[in-house]
Amino acid sequence: MTRQEFVLMVMAAGYGDAHTPVQVQKLFFLIDRKVPQAVGGPYFTFVPDAYGPLDLHVYAELSALSAKGLVSISKGEEIFPIYRLTAKGRAEGESLLAKLEPPMAEYLRTLSAWVRRQRFEELVVAVYQAYPEMRVNGVFQERA
Repeated sequence: MTRQEFVLMVMAAGYGDAHTPVQVQKLFFLIDRKVPQAVGGPYFTFVPDAYGPLDLHVYAELSALSAKGLVSISKGEEIFPIYRLTAKGRAEGESLLAKLEPPMAEYLRTLSAWVRRQRFEELVVAVYQAYPEMRVNGVFQERA
């Protein structure tokens, strides 16, 4: 599976719903750390940043998928981009998701839902707590 296919599949696990930058970063990080072999990864190389693990290639892949009409990137009323699959992107992502063993596909759906339910700071602190090496440059040190 290519990295772009991986991104499509994971975004489809969230039913194509909107993701913020922190959500996509933490979602891909958690998958790369928790179940890389099950999805043919890891796909990214995360480093500690102000808000936990970061790999700028996540944004590059989303931009490349946007150029192909598979991901929509909008700002709306937010100051940061919002990433969402287009109908075509969701169809391609769901097709890739269907190739996984059902328990793994369900795990990705559950993890995606959990990530999207967290408020910004809650998500960052939860990752800090689970992966303390990713908080060395963090802004929420006192909460981790």
